[in-house]
Amino acid sequence: MSKFNAFNFDQTLPIINEETEFFPLLSQQDEDEMRDAEIPEILPILPLRNTVLFPGVVIPITVGRDKSIKLVKDAYKGDRTIGVVSQKDMTVEDPTFEQLHKVGTVAHIIKVLQMPDGNTTVIIQGKQRFKLKEMLQSEPYMTATVEKYPEDKPKTNSKEFKALISSVKELALQIIQLSPNLPSEAGIAIKNIESPTFLVNFIASNLSLELEDKQDLLENRDFVKRAKQLLEYLTTEIQMLELKNQIQNKVRVDLDKQQRDYFLSQQLKTIQEELGGSTPDLELEELKKRAKSKKWPEDVSKHFNKETEKLARINPAAADYSVQLNYLELLLDLPWGEYTKDNFDLKRAEKVLDKDHYGLEKVKQRIIEYLAVLKLKNDMKAPILCLVGPPGVGKTSLGKSIARALGRKYTRMALGGIRDEAEIRGHRKTYIGAMPGRIIQSLKKAGASNPVFVLDEIDKIGSDFKGDPSSALLEVLDPEQNTHFYDHYVEMEYDLSKVMFIATANSLSGIQPALLDRMEIIEVNGYTIEEKIEIAKKHLLPKQREMHGVPAKDISLKPKMIEKIIEEYTRESGVRGLEKKIGSVVRGVATRIVMEKAYDSNLNAATIEEILGAPIFDKDLYENNEIAGVVTGLAWTSVGGDILFIESSLSPGKGKLSLTGNLGEVMKESAAIAMAYLRSHAEDFNIDYRIFDQWDVNIHVPAGATPKDGPSAGITMLTALASLFTQRKVREKLAMTGEITLRGKVLPVGGIKEKILAAKRANIKDIILCKANQKDILEIKEDYIKDLNFHYVTDMKEVIKLALLDSKVKNAKTLLRADVKIGF
Repeated sequence: MSKFNAFNFDQTLPIINEETEFFPLLSQQDEDEMRDAEIPEILPILPLRNTVLFPGVVIPITVGRDKSIKLVKDAYKGDRTIGVVSQKDMTVEDPTFEQLHKVGTVAHIIKVLQMPDGNTTVIIQGKQRFKLKEMLQSEPYMTATVEKYPEDKPKTNSKEFKALISSVKELALQIIQLSPNLPSEAGIAIKNIESPTFLVNFIASNLSLELEDKQDLLENRDFVKRAKQLLEYLTTEIQMLELKNQIQNKVRVDLDKQQRDYFLSQQLKTIQEELGGSTPDLELEELKKRAKSKKWPEDVSKHFNKETEKLARINPAAADYSVQLNYLELLLDLPWGEYTKDNFDLKRAEKVLDKDHYGLEKVKQRIIEYLAVLKLKNDMKAPILCLVGPPGVGKTSLGKSIARALGRKYTRMALGGIRDEAEIRGHRKTYIGAMPGRIIQSLKKAGASNPVFVLDEIDKIGSDFKGDPSSALLEVLDPEQNTHFYDHYVEMEYDLSKVMFIATANSLSGIQPALLDRMEIIEVNGYTIEEKIEIAKKHLLPKQREMHGVPAKDISLKPKMIEKIIEEYTRESGVRGLEKKIGSVVRGVATRIVMEKAYDSNLNAATIEEILGAPIFDKDLYENNEIAGVVTGLAWTSVGGDILFIESSLSPGKGKLSLTGNLGEVMKESAAIAMAYLRSHAEDFNIDYRIFDQWDVNIHVPAGATPKDGPSAGITMLTALASLFTQRKVREKLAMTGEITLRGKVLPVGGIKEKILAAKRANIKDIILCKANQKDILEIKEDYIKDLNFHYVTDMKEVIKLALLDSKVKNAKTLLRADVKIGF
């Protein structure tokens, strides 16, 4: 027990003040009478847990044990005399006779109070000491034979005795004066005590001593020795109080605002330790300990130490403290100079990429090239790859496969809809709620400085009054600049050169030119039907079976059934919609299994239609060529390729050209160029030039509600017009794509792979392309195009020669009116 609170008057003073009619302070005469009074030979014994009763002193005690309550009630009804003895071990609930001290105090019960909380409080006054002799009974409470334990009577007239008592009283009053938390009534009580014996007992009872020390004072027969022993305790207490007050006074004189804050922080530290929480000092030590294990550059280390010293000067209760602490924790969490080891096993990398993705040969080859160069050079700035292609072709998931092939960490950042530059570069620390940019946050999450970092949907970045995030990405994606990437929150340069950035986009049109220049563009085209079938067999069906808990033996999709789902229920370049449809089929099978319905695990067309409903899309069928002016074109859409029928018709008139079918400006210009070229080269195609002034031409592209535009319908429109004006048949199962010029040159177009896919769906056999598009065909696996014949052209005359037959269509129109003479 601490002796800093020298006295404990919390219990005795209220009793002295409120109950003076029962027990006024003892005089010397009262003391003598009480000491000389006889005591009973047999007393009921009340054990006390944590206090010692001295003769003459009044204290309240709370009794809770059944034996104690029984003893108090019986004694209160009788002569109210009991024996009070302290326990040797206060933790014992029911002490035996041997577990009690042998010297105690005869007590008189003054009052018994029933408290509101249900406890019983007994006010007792000590009379004189006694010594236990022999226990008589332990039930219902303990009784024992006792004898007097008298003390040696002191010589009260000697100067030494008077000086001793005076010193005791004076030190007690000094302690009360030096302790502002003690009531002034305590000093008044001590001043009014006349009896030296009661004075010593009163002070000993209220002094905050250990229980054993108080018991020693009680058992000491020699009053003078007891008073000297008490004086030693008081002297120790006064020295402690004076030293404490000196320290407080010195601190109070020298304390300025910062020192005052520090003093308060020390008190807060003590409170937090008592509550079991962390303290500012412990937090600082933990930060410094973590910093020792970091492999960061020298300038970062100096900056961290400087910021740590700043944290130590901030008051922990201030708002800036948590801001600074969060900043230092971020510096520690960032993987400065921490790199994962790249796996240069190229054969393994090929296996990983082939296992995760079917097709995408160009992308896989580029990754293998990167690994090969990195292995040879062992130090290469990571390339910035940009995968461009329609939705659902596996651009994002390809990043995970690349990370697995390289043995690197993987992280992804979705850029769609980002409009705030601070999302990339972070906020300055001075702002409320400041945070690092998402580049830094992602690296912290990855735990390495060389992860595979996917920047998803880079073409969807927006911009507003908060800045242009795409401009902020310029530094991130420039291999010459990202070695010193600066985040506003971190306030230090961070090396991003080892990060392998992979951007994805659906279209290049929305990407800022400067940003586009920093990336290596790799086109990820749509899949052919054969590729989709393989992807469904190897990836989609097993994945959906696992997701829905359907065993492999309970469902089987043959290639023909997968092809049916592809052609009749999806129309896309990727496989996302196909995966959804296969998921629907698997759920239909799961329902049949749970409901115990009979079905064939080798699903047929009828079962698929029962689950998915009627086919959504009709197969694009080639239309016959018995009508002049109808030609099959190939078009690219956002969800893949499609065939496009260009229809043209003649009606008597004055040479007016009408275009219908919701065509865009580019297609309208293509039609005008085709008509202009045909008029200027009429003789080359055996067409009388006067026909153009006698007939109106209408060009229509079916599905008029669907907007159509693009630069790939030029040769198709010219072929349709040539067929119309010559009334010659178009070759069967023929389709074409390409743009033309006024000179009749055929220009290359994009989206070749998707267009070839559409041609195969429509059972087209011959395809006319610009010679410059031959390279696109070479990138497609030969197995996928073995049934197709490709005709490469450079001039429009070659197109007409390949597309039109010499024979005319049935019921060919007579284009010149009868009243017009033929002749040149």
